[in-house]
Amino acid sequence: MKIILAAPRGFCAGVNMAIESLDLTLQKFGSPVYVYHEIVHNQYVVDQFREKGAIFVDSIEEVPKESVLLFSAHGVSPEIRAAARERNLYSLDATCPLVTKVHLEAIKYAKLGYTILLIGHEGHDEVIGTMGEAPEAIILVEEEDGVDGLVIEDETKLAYLTQTTLSVDDANRIIRRIKKRFPNIESPPKKDICYATQNRQEAVRLLADRADVVIVLGSQNSSNSQRLRQLAIEKGIQAYLIDGPQDLDLNKLETADTVLMTAGASAPESVVQQTIDCLVEKFNATVELETIREESVRFPLPKLLRSFSAEQKS
Repeated sequence: MKIILAAPRGFCAGVNMAIESLDLTLQKFGSPVYVYHEIVHNQYVVDQFREKGAIFVDSIEEVPKESVLLFSAHGVSPEIRAAARERNLYSLDATCPLVTKVHLEAIKYAKLGYTILLIGHEGHDEVIGTMGEAPEAIILVEEEDGVDGLVIEDETKLAYLTQTTLSVDDANRIIRRIKKRFPNIESPPKKDICYATQNRQEAVRLLADRADVVIVLGSQNSSNSQRLRQLAIEKGIQAYLIDGPQDLDLNKLETADTVLMTAGASAPESVVQQTIDCLVEKFNATVELETIREESVRFPLPKLLRSFSAEQKS
């Protein structure tokens, strides 16, 4: 067996920043540290932090008053921030700056009286947070078919935004339908879909044809990981989304000569390596690295943690 190991893969800058933020918060304040929703959508990462003393909650009411609370990488609505203040929580914000950018765009358009079409998945943490910025002004669009039935009072004041972790192809299909229906709709100055999401999707798009099977490391609730699996399936290639080697069905890989392996933006490299080791042991696999683009993006830590991190390193 040959493993084509796609690069870039795994952690993006936003995930790196969020994970480092939680690590430093635990070091600075000790456990427990409460986290609003999962810090990132990866079961392995979440379980590791639970062992260190992080407590993940889905409601601010679950957090005892005056506790330390970290907002996850996916962002939160103003309502959640206000609820945290009411409970006198010591809040730190690990929201990915690319998600914050979408929030700010939503606020800007809403203040100008625009209706905003938000392309995304209902129930996703990021979508909930963005819609919370201007719920009266935002309409969620999940599918192309949803565009035709939209009723917009003033089509001269209309803009669209997108969830950062969408499939580029899916988003573009919906955007094309929106622009056909509303030719004068405004778009954000820069595309909202995350650079890392685009790069990982591009790698699968370029490399999948060389493989019999595609293995994506990531959790089932990771939107960007699901998109990677779907991309391979759309190309007619068998693809599996797994949390780690324990989820591999090795019998299904018996006839695979070439496996493309990648990882969603919230999947740690250690799990990728464990999965490679499993295939090396079982199938005497060799690994060939294929890099389609270099990434060098870094996001700063929250201000308080920045100074604490500097102290730790000095």
